[in-house]
Amino acid sequence: MVFDYEKLPDSRPRAYVPAAIKFEWDALSAVFGELKSRNVKSPADLQKWLADEDELEAYLSEQRAIRYINSTRQTDNPAFTEAYQWYVREMEPRVKLASFDLLKAYLASPHRRALPPPTYGLEDRRRQTALKVFRVENVELEKQDSELAQKYQKVRAAMTVTFRGQERTLQQMAKFLEDTDRGLREEAWRLSESRYLKDTAELDGLYSQMVAIRDRAAHNAGFGNYEDYAFEKKDRFDYTPKDCAEFHSAVEEFIVPLSREIDRARRDRLGVEELKPWDMAVDPEGRPPLDPFEEVSGLVSGAAKVVAQVDGQLSGYFAKMVELEVLDLGSRKGKAPGGYQSELSEKGLPFIFMNAAGRDKDVRTLLHEAGHSFHTFLMHDRGLPFFNANSNLSYEFAEVASTSMEIISGEHYRGVFYDEAQAKRSNFEEAVGNVKLFTWVATIDAFQQWVYSHPGHTTEERREAWLDTFGRFCGLESYEGFEESEAYRWQRQLHLYEVPFYYIEYAIALTGALGIWSRYRRDRRDAIGAYKAALSLGATKSLPELFAAAGLEWGFGRGAMRRLSAELRSAIRELET
Repeated sequence: MVFDYEKLPDSRPRAYVPAAIKFEWDALSAVFGELKSRNVKSPADLQKWLADEDELEAYLSEQRAIRYINSTRQTDNPAFTEAYQWYVREMEPRVKLASFDLLKAYLASPHRRALPPPTYGLEDRRRQTALKVFRVENVELEKQDSELAQKYQKVRAAMTVTFRGQERTLQQMAKFLEDTDRGLREEAWRLSESRYLKDTAELDGLYSQMVAIRDRAAHNAGFGNYEDYAFEKKDRFDYTPKDCAEFHSAVEEFIVPLSREIDRARRDRLGVEELKPWDMAVDPEGRPPLDPFEEVSGLVSGAAKVVAQVDGQLSGYFAKMVELEVLDLGSRKGKAPGGYQSELSEKGLPFIFMNAAGRDKDVRTLLHEAGHSFHTFLMHDRGLPFFNANSNLSYEFAEVASTSMEIISGEHYRGVFYDEAQAKRSNFEEAVGNVKLFTWVATIDAFQQWVYSHPGHTTEERREAWLDTFGRFCGLESYEGFEESEAYRWQRQLHLYEVPFYYIEYAIALTGALGIWSRYRRDRRDAIGAYKAALSLGATKSLPELFAAAGLEWGFGRGAMRRLSAELRSAIRELET
């Protein structure tokens, strides 16, 4: 499957931005200038102004997206790297400054109070917040931060090893950690770790630079620390850093004991005295690794069959993505790590990027990212403004969209990827993975809270803080003899480098996704109807309102973790037989 942007059809004809506009600042400056100077005489004029601004934003976000996509697909392609760096270095700072002028023009309009609140109310609040946090001097700092993030990608993408006579990416090496031969697992783990550890000093240095840049930006904007600044920038109107700290405590109280209970059972079934890092992915019953597909084509065709059983409309969306080849799924040398869904705003299409290597986890990842894609399609079909590249969208609910699809899809693996016993095993591993996800989110989020509340820390202090935090939430795996690997586990989490404080969203989303899954098991049509209705609201409703629209209870504190720990324990017992 070959992604070719130039072959994609246009689905959003422009009414304002010139069709033949060149992506050069002189041309863009003229469009920004017209919007800035336009005489807006009525609420209807302001709505037209906002629609034109939205069209410009769609064009800009697509130009950025295609450069970012290309740079991650081939980090070793100098032309792609330079194209994205040019955007970050030359174009993005100018766009941010010009967009700030438009923000001020909008907020100065006397007609904004007359706009219909159901469509424009939250957007108006977001724009007020954007004005509050924007500082011209931070544009340069954000450019530097983006450039450092790209360096992180290049370092990680270059990590390969030669194992059993073949060069492999570290994503491909992960499959060997599921092998029933403990000696082979240890060999694969040690080799991968030795490669990771070669770059710890460089990655430490990159992160230290990022923390300093981000702390300076927060102080420029009048905040005492980067966490408070990030919450404002992310429009987190419905919860606070204190709520996140309470989540950490609730995970420690209710989820960590379940996680360690799971690990004790794993240790006993494996018949080992202590669990080592290479013991955490293998089947504890000694069964061979789940083998859902051999080639990426099998992953795609299987996912299509699964989605077809979930919902016809969503199936149509997935079929369109396959037909237009807006998927890059296989792992290869030179490809950036991780997975994501990006939106091509003018094309009205999502794009999915991941690193599949023939694992059960890959199936879940594709369907997770497909959930993001369905969100994009549903909002686009409704014609909602202000969501280009998912801008202004509640990231917490965006992750409900994806995590829900990841979990409910498991109800349909039998006869597609697996037989009945294997499908049950896959869902068992997913349930265990959800327990571990809560603990890992708490680990990463608590670690970030420490990092940015101690911005002047040394690398040694950061190391100790990580070990303390990891010890608070970890399972029973032992790193005795591999202390360096334990001390630098955090460097694998790209969110720390690329999207700071974007991680609590996964835990909030998981509370919602588990609710949708429970509802889906009782009444599939009702659950999917509510799911699609909530997704189609886009960025027009608050986070609690979006949860309510999906029939979900809002909250991720002590009560939620107590309830979910009981539900997950019950699901694990049901699936492990």
